[in-house]
Amino acid sequence: MEAEAKALKKRSLGTGALAHSFWRMAHSLSAQTEQERLRQINSGFEAVWLIEVKRTFNLTNPALALLANSSNSTVERRIKSKAPLDSVVSERIDRLAQVAVLAEEVFEDKTVAGAWMSSPNDALGGKTPLSLCETELGARQVRRVLHAIEWGGVA
Repeated sequence: MEAEAKALKKRSLGTGALAHSFWRMAHSLSAQTEQERLRQINSGFEAVWLIEVKRTFNLTNPALALLANSSNSTVERRIKSKAPLDSVVSERIDRLAQVAVLAEEVFEDKTVAGAWMSSPNDALGGKTPLSLCETELGARQVRRVLHAIEWGGVA
């Protein structure tokens, strides 16, 4: 695991301070009760989440639009207008934040966790953990792999 972590950290240089805001927001969200998170999802996350997810995981505009289940122009419009995100996008971001925080706990490093989330993974069929967080089933697979890494088992 140590060699994998070093390789991920080296490849992820450049996310730096800009990514800090995502991690702070994700930890704040993780500290909330499920009821609080549900209320926030239903009222819609702030559009700044999209900006921070894009920065933290080095996403292209099309990849961000796919994660947001929207077109590029809709994502840009939401960011410019600062309109709250809909509940579907908010739930995806909530799911991504929960999994990202778990990855950070496993790798003990935000930079390594961010790089791992953005990298294709053989245990996940060559998909990135980030892309699998679009659905709860996919996120469950990512959590399973993270727990296997944490406990030294096979996913």
